[in-house]
Amino acid sequence: MSEGLCAISAPPRRTPRHIAIVGNAPELGACGEAIDAADWVVRFNNAAGFGAASGRRVTHLALVNHGGQMREWLEDPGFLDRPVVRAAGAFLFPFARKPPAPADEDGRDWTEEAEARLAPLGAPISVLPASVHREAAALLHTPGRRPPAPSTGFLVSLHLLRRFGGTVTIDVHGFGFEGWDGHDFVRERRWFEAMAAGGLLRLHPLEASLAA
Repeated sequence: MSEGLCAISAPPRRTPRHIAIVGNAPELGACGEAIDAADWVVRFNNAAGFGAASGRRVTHLALVNHGGQMREWLEDPGFLDRPVVRAAGAFLFPFARKPPAPADEDGRDWTEEAEARLAPLGAPISVLPASVHREAAALLHTPGRRPPAPSTGFLVSLHLLRRFGGTVTIDVHGFGFEGWDGHDFVRERRWFEAMAAGGLLRLHPLEASLAA
């Protein structure tokens, strides 16, 4: 398995001209055709809307490799048969490897087990480099407060933007900026809006009639 961005160079195109980053907010609207037209289509975890409203392609699937969600997937005998897993051209783990810890730890690292489980599919697997986490922590830190855990969507988007920003078209769909309170979605939203204002990505709003 490789570390860093090199494993995001999976088929169909080694160097993309257009990347679609697809979040899981249900209010993203009917943008599947536009998403599927991208060279790379990056999705996350359970990939809500895959195969319907958000399109039918996934070149890269980011799967959270620490904590209870990955443990649930590993215990699911049908995990490898999920359509989005079988369709993925490559897998990306957003969180760095950690030393072994007790099995009941909330943030346990399941990377090794996940690699073994996904291996029969033959798709490349990579882990984001530690430098992405350091930069994310600095961007989201509020002095005097405990640093928040960056979301998977923020980490992967930051990684792609640092590698390709300004050289390829990056469209961000389906980001609702809400969920687990361990993430600072307010600051993450501000970062995405700042990147959009600077012309480094295009942040597509959620469908107003559903998001209201």
